[in-house]
Amino acid sequence: MKTERSDEMLFELWAGGDRGAGKTLFERHFDSVHRFLRTKVGSGLEDLVQQVFLGCIEGRDRYQAKSTFRAYLFGIVRFQLFNHYRATRKDARLDFSVGSLASLGTTPSAGLARNAEEFLLHEALGQLPLDQQIVLELLYWENLSGVEVADVLEVSLDTVYGRARRAKSRLGDLLQELRAERSLTVANESSVRRGCACRVRPDLDKEAPVAGE
Repeated sequence: MKTERSDEMLFELWAGGDRGAGKTLFERHFDSVHRFLRTKVGSGLEDLVQQVFLGCIEGRDRYQAKSTFRAYLFGIVRFQLFNHYRATRKDARLDFSVGSLASLGTTPSAGLARNAEEFLLHEALGQLPLDQQIVLELLYWENLSGVEVADVLEVSLDTVYGRARRAKSRLGDLLQELRAERSLTVANESSVRRGCACRVRPDLDKEAPVAGE
């Protein structure tokens, strides 16, 4: 039985000129990159996805500093996303630790939500500071470890814990506020929370020193 090659092995081969290995990596991770970006950008999505994978090979000398290929990949996703906003808004000073998708004029597409409750969740996420939103999505949708997310954000693990707890708390408040505005029922709120990215992660819910934002 043929053993599937790891991301790390494929990337090493790709960096050495093996285009087939690069194609395999692209196919393996395209859906997650596309899914992550499509709720955050309007036009130019496909070009942005291509830029991410091009950035992977162009930045191969920085790869060894990352814990896993996925941490390296989503670090590039975040970098390219922020560059996209700065270019389209013509503002190099945008601060994504405080700015949200809503403040950037970007709203979640209704077509991406399966029901009203899921759309409500997307709307609430879009009101979080973008770096907090990214922490939640990486941890609970993309299932990256805390260490991997720390590598993506280039912050300490304690900072990841702190941001995740604050983001979850704020997201819960936003969901309650939006539910009240839309007069949703308690049952609907429970449905939202079941579909929320904030599933149980014991490693993140434990008490840990809060450092940074």
